[in-house]
Amino acid sequence: MTPLTDYTSYADAQRHYSMEAVWALFDGDRQSFNIAHECVDRHATDPQRIAARVAHADGRDEIIRFAELSAWSSRFAHWLVAQGVKPGDRVAFMLDPSLAFYTAMFGAMKMGAISVPLFTLFGPEGLQLRVADCNPVILVTNTEKAEMAKGSADTRVVVADDALFDALKAYPDTFETNTKADDLAAFQYTSGTTRELPAAVKHTHRAIVVLALAALYGTGVRPGDDFFCPSSPAWGHGMWHGTLAPLSLGVTTGTMAGKFSALRLLQALQDYGITNLSAAATHYRMMKATGEAERFTFRIQKLSYTGEPIDPATLEYTEKLFGQSVCSMYGTTEIGVVLVNYPGAPDFTVKPGSLGKAIPGQTVEVHDASGKPCAPRQVGELKLLRRGEWVPTKDLGWVDEDGHFYHGGRADDVIISAGWTMSAVEIENVLLKHPDVREAAVIGVKDQLRGQVVKAFVVSPRPANDAFVKELQDFTRERLSQHEYPRVIALVDELPKTPAGKVNRKVLRDREAAAA
Repeated sequence: MTPLTDYTSYADAQRHYSMEAVWALFDGDRQSFNIAHECVDRHATDPQRIAARVAHADGRDEIIRFAELSAWSSRFAHWLVAQGVKPGDRVAFMLDPSLAFYTAMFGAMKMGAISVPLFTLFGPEGLQLRVADCNPVILVTNTEKAEMAKGSADTRVVVADDALFDALKAYPDTFETNTKADDLAAFQYTSGTTRELPAAVKHTHRAIVVLALAALYGTGVRPGDDFFCPSSPAWGHGMWHGTLAPLSLGVTTGTMAGKFSALRLLQALQDYGITNLSAAATHYRMMKATGEAERFTFRIQKLSYTGEPIDPATLEYTEKLFGQSVCSMYGTTEIGVVLVNYPGAPDFTVKPGSLGKAIPGQTVEVHDASGKPCAPRQVGELKLLRRGEWVPTKDLGWVDEDGHFYHGGRADDVIISAGWTMSAVEIENVLLKHPDVREAAVIGVKDQLRGQVVKAFVVSPRPANDAFVKELQDFTRERLSQHEYPRVIALVDELPKTPAGKVNRKVLRDREAAAA
C-alpha cells in the first residue's frame, strides 16, 4: 500500500483515504499502541535526527534529537514507576517547551500514566482549579512556579532541575510500552468554555491516528518538512497539531519558549529554514505589526492558521510576505479538526476567508434552527455527523455554491483573543470576588491586532479612574492567567438584564457593534 504521505493532491486525498491507510502510517494497532513510541522511539534509530527546535525568548536555540528524547523519556517512565505511579494516574507538568517538557510528557505516556500539560502563566486559582479537577499524583514544574503549585496535599510537586535529571541517570534508557489504543493518554484543558472550569478533554492513545488527518490535510505535514508552531503546547493547537502530529510522522517540529516576541518568531523561521508554518491568526498580525518582517529571508512553502478568523489586511500581507496562500483549518478541542484547505495540494483552490472543505471521511453541514440543512450562503450552525448523530459545534457558519465553508461567528459567550479561548463566565466570577465589584459582565470586542479583546462592564461604588481599572485587571490576571483579563473596563451604573434577571450580554455586544 502506498502511504498517504506520498499523496499531496486534493483528488488523491479523496480517492485514497481509508482508516486502514491511516493506521498503516503507524507501528501499533488497536491492541498495542502508544503515543510516545509512535512520536519518539520509532524515529530514534539515527542519533542525529532532530525531533524539535525550541526558540527561547532569551535568544537561545535548543535542539532536541529523537534519540536523546527517547532515552530521557524512558528514564522518566522508569522513575515514575519507582515513585509508585501506576497506569491511569495523572502526571501534570507546567513547563515551557524544553527537553524537560518533552521528557515529562512522553515519559508519562510511555508507562501508561495520563499526561496533563498546564499553561505556564496560570495564576494560583487557574492552576488549582485544574489540579483539583484531574488530581495528578505528580506535578512537574520549574523552580519559579514550585511554591505556587504546592496547593494540594494529594499532589507531589517536582522541580525539573539538574538534580532531577541527575536522578534519572540511574534508570534504563529504554522502556517497554504496554498500552492499548483505547487507554487514556492525555487530558487537554481547553483555554476557556462557558463553564466556570474549562473542560478537560480526555484523549486516548489512538487519538494520534485521527490526528494524522489534520496533519496530512490541515497543516499539510509531510516527511521532509521543517515544521514550526509557535502556539503553547498547553493548548490543543500547540500540543496536538504543533507537537504530536509532526513528530508522529517523523517530522522535525519547532516552537517557542518564554515570553512571546514576533521578532523572535521571525528570526526562528529564518534560522531554522522552516518550510511549513502553522500559527494562530494573531501570530501573523503580530509579525505584520513589527514592520520588520521584510528584512528576514524565508523558505515557507505551506501556511496554516486556526483559532479565530484572520482579517483581510493581515491575510493579504502574510501571503505577500511568504508568497503562499494562508490556509485556515477549523475545529474544536472536543471534535478535532474537520474543515481544512489542504495546504500543498496543487489542485485545491484556497478562497480568502474560507474554512475550506471537510477532511476525508468527515461530513459537515450548516443547519438551521429546525435542524435542516441551510441553502448556500444562509447562516446556520456548523454541525458534524458522528456515529449517526449531528454534533453541534456552537459556531455559526455558511457554505458557498462550491462547497467551501465560512465562519459566521460564535454561537455562545466564548471569547477568542490572540488565539486564546476564554470564558466570559470565568472572568466575571473572578471580578466578582473583588470586594468593590457589585456586578460584572464580560464580552469580546473587536481589536485590530488580537481579533477580539475582553471588555468588562463593572458596577461598583468606587469612582472610575485609571488606578481602579488597573487594580481590577491585575486582580483578574493574578488569579487566572496572564493573558486572561479584561483589557478594557467600563464602570457603569447598571447592567442590562433579561426578564429572568440574568445579565444580557447580547445587549452589550449589540451596543458595542453599533458604537463601532
